[in-house]
Amino acid sequence: MNTEHVRQAYASVAELYIGLFGTREQVHADDLAFIGRHLSGLPGPVLDLGCGPGHITGYLRSLGADATGIDMVPEFIAHARAAHPDGTYQLGSIDSLAAADQSIAGILAWFSLIHLPPGELGGVLAEFRRVAAPDAMLVFGFFEGEEVAAFDHKVTTAYRWPVGAFSERLAQAGFTEVERMLRPSDGTHRPYAAIAAIAS
Repeated sequence: MNTEHVRQAYASVAELYIGLFGTREQVHADDLAFIGRHLSGLPGPVLDLGCGPGHITGYLRSLGADATGIDMVPEFIAHARAAHPDGTYQLGSIDSLAAADQSIAGILAWFSLIHLPPGELGGVLAEFRRVAAPDAMLVFGFFEGEEVAAFDHKVTTAYRWPVGAFSERLAQAGFTEVERMLRPSDGTHRPYAAIAAIAS
């Protein structure tokens, strides 16, 4: 992934993005329930990777999770710190986490891997596996399709995955799926999927 290109692409639309997606009220209730079901009540820190405006990190903290938001876009981190002053938000990258081996109880990657070329997914999942504690929970959200394919996302090129193929890649990285959710296109949103998995 051309990290600098993706960072600049999001920085250029940060204000618009925050307005469209930056509160928990703008997240589907079923998505919040799915995330909360798997990432609250864990016995250790939770990372919201690609946290954007920080609204889901704040939601997890409201459920009692020790959640930290991490994003590579300074504009998002600045907004998150201002909007959620009781939270912890840090600049960082999904492929090099500032966390010790087996120290993280939960990871949320909610549409934060969508710009990752398929050939780079394994390396990022290996980094997640490195920091994941035994039985850590992970939740992924991503665009779903019949085949792995690039498409013209409004910010920059993104990739869709068949949910089964994504689950197989998780298994190869040492994670076992425990629940999935599929949401078909509603005419305004592309089909997407969520998978919850445990570090096996």
